[in-house]
Amino acid sequence: DKFKLLQDLGFDGVEVYTRNKDEQAAYRKAVDATGFPVHGVINASDPDIVGAVKMASDLGGNAVLVLAKEDAKLSYEENFRNWQKLVRAAIPAAEKKRVKLLIENVRATFLKTAEGMARFIDSFETPWVGSYYDTGNTITWTEQNAEHWARVLGARIGKIDIKDRGHKEFGDAKLAKPGAIGTDGGEVHWVNVRKELAKIGFTGWATAEVKGGDRKRLAGIAKWMDGVLRI
Repeated sequence: DKFKLLQDLGFDGVEVYTRNKDEQAAYRKAVDATGFPVHGVINASDPDIVGAVKMASDLGGNAVLVLAKEDAKLSYEENFRNWQKLVRAAIPAAEKKRVKLLIENVRATFLKTAEGMARFIDSFETPWVGSYYDTGNTITWTEQNAEHWARVLGARIGKIDIKDRGHKEFGDAKLAKPGAIGTDGGEVHWVNVRKELAKIGFTGWATAEVKGGDRKRLAGIAKWMDGVLRI
């Protein structure tokens, strides 16, 4: 029913969490019943990336969202090497299953600049590791804006999370960054973000990472996404 609702409202697909792997059989049945795809799985900082690749593949998805979480007790380079090891171990499975490993820019990661994220991704020297670019996270906890992240990450971007904490309806005002100026009533400068995505000819999945709700709320999210992406 949830998949059908999203489909009826104009969404093209959905992501699921690997922490809900007990629901995998139900997800598979829902995909088969509706034709509505699970385009990827969210593994967050779970070190079992290989298992996430298998789940994504079994559900018909093409990517795993990976959060390279910072261990505050370790140095930057130690965190870098630890997550390098975890991601690298999953690359053979990713290549075999044709599932990309996309590293997301989030508050909890040690990769706190676009340049650092690019360096980490490039260290694998494979097209099977890329960026899950979160528009809102670039603003909330870094000194770099959303278009800077898009410009630096460039062709590394595999998928996009659509988020704007400054938006009055689909954000969270108490988390908005003071002084951030957006173009949709929030803090993301969507005009500049779209320009950077156009430069690399981006085509692919964009996921709403905002609070969900009933049919009316979800319909509003779909319309908002179409607006900021101009689709």
